[in-house]
Amino acid sequence: MSTTMGVPKRTKAKPQSKRSRHGMHACPECASILVQPVDWHEQGDGYWNVELRCPECEWWGRESYSQDEVDSYDEELDRGGQELIEDLRALTRANMEDETDRFAAALASDCILPEDF
Repeated sequence: MSTTMGVPKRTKAKPQSKRSRHGMHACPECASILVQPVDWHEQGDGYWNVELRCPECEWWGRESYSQDEVDSYDEELDRGGQELIEDLRALTRANMEDETDRFAAALASDCILPEDF
C-alpha cells in the first residue's frame, strides 16, 4: 500500500505468471479451489490469455492457456455454479421449514389472532 497525505491507498497487485499443477481453478499460492476468471481474450492458434484471481489470498495471475485447459476450467466453473445452486435451494428450504414451524407454533399458542391480518 502507498500513502497519499497520510492515508493508505490500496493498489492492485500486479498479475504474476505462475500456474497451479492442479488446474486453472486451483491457486498456486494457497491451494484454494476458488480461483475466478477476471479477464480473458482469445490469443489465436487455440490459446487464450486469461487473468485469474484467488479470493482467499488475493493472488493474481495472467497466463496463456490451451483451449482444452479453458474447456476443463469452464466445466469446473459450471460444476461449482451447480453446487452453489444446490446449496441455495437447501438453505431456502431449511429457512422455509423453520419459518413454517415458528408460524405453526405461534398459531397453536394463540399468539396470532385474526386481527393480526
